[in-house]
Amino acid sequence: MATDNIFSGLKVVDLSSFIAGPGAAVILSDFGADVIKVEPPRGDPWRHGHKTPIQPQSDEAYQWHLANRNKRSIALDLKSPGAGQVLRELVVWADVLIVNTPHVARKRLGLEYEDVAQWNGGLIYADLTGFGEKGPDANLPGFDITSYWARSGLLSLTHDAGAPPTWPVSGSGDNATAVGLYSAIVTALYRRERTGQGSYVTTSLLAEGVWSASVSIQAALAGAKFPPMHDRKHPTNASMNVYRAADGTWFVLIVTPDKLAAVVGAIGRPDLLTDPRFSDPKQLASNMPQLTVIFDEVFGAMKMAHWHSVFAGLDVTFGEVRGPQEVISDPQLAANGIVVPLDGAGGKLTSTISSPIQVHGVAKVPARRAPDLGEHTEEVLSELGFERSVIDSLRTSGAIPGELGRAA
Repeated sequence: MATDNIFSGLKVVDLSSFIAGPGAAVILSDFGADVIKVEPPRGDPWRHGHKTPIQPQSDEAYQWHLANRNKRSIALDLKSPGAGQVLRELVVWADVLIVNTPHVARKRLGLEYEDVAQWNGGLIYADLTGFGEKGPDANLPGFDITSYWARSGLLSLTHDAGAPPTWPVSGSGDNATAVGLYSAIVTALYRRERTGQGSYVTTSLLAEGVWSASVSIQAALAGAKFPPMHDRKHPTNASMNVYRAADGTWFVLIVTPDKLAAVVGAIGRPDLLTDPRFSDPKQLASNMPQLTVIFDEVFGAMKMAHWHSVFAGLDVTFGEVRGPQEVISDPQLAANGIVVPLDGAGGKLTSTISSPIQVHGVAKVPARRAPDLGEHTEEVLSELGFERSVIDSLRTSGAIPGELGRAA
């Protein structure tokens, strides 16, 4: 572990599964935290996410390494009577405990805050749920697609008029929530620095989704009148729309009023400023479809490289719509440390995506592969003070599994 990083010496036990909870632990590990991933004997189901049909298919466990790099793994059957002593020692060791086990199961396993806080008064207990701790649906299972996207209102807002809600990018809500959970943990750590007290912090996929959709949700709270759903051919404002260049590249264009004269001049249509259909505000509102047709013809005549140069030269806000295969070659990613080398994963997994937080003057821990299932079980137990005979008895009882194959 690096000795000069922000969280060097911070001890984290990651009991969570899938993406959001583990993602918060990854951010801590990026800045030097020692993270122990506790998995059931069959492993976190996300180890096999790269084989899930709805996900991009690969022989490489790309999702697993993204959500669990720089961690150590122990395999522990929390349902086994012997697991309790291991859990207790882990909690005593830890500064932070991350849990997303459903609360009904937590109660059975003795994993609620009141169960573990008695062992470590300075513990930061980070709780993640789908729909929040309270309310009629508190115990419903939730993924980001159901809790973050659908229930929050986001999914109702991210499609064009007449089109049904579509399937969002898998994990996008989870990773946004990971940043939120990380923020809660860091807030609690700051409080502990000031008071010496541990904390129970929590967030949910629903809360994070509502926060992401908060401009629209706040509008609903204020009784605001919502405009019609976006229709590219009949936009509310043709200067804030999606267009297609001659090479097939779609781009989002936002032309603010102060840039309009420069833009229509640069695209060779200064006449639009004096055209009565568009120069009169009342006429303009009803002629947005006609203006969109004109813009479609103009932008469809030249390739994206041309329009990139034009818009960048005018300091106009625009964004080229790119697929994942194009994004990875974007020079902005490497220049800003968004994509970084990944050590030890093997195969084609030679790079990964860094967490979206940078601290000037602080280098993140170099990314190394995620652990195999239970790879560090004996190492961690020994560090916690368990004698060889006790480790053997834990294995015999089934609290920790026997031989484990390499996870993929």
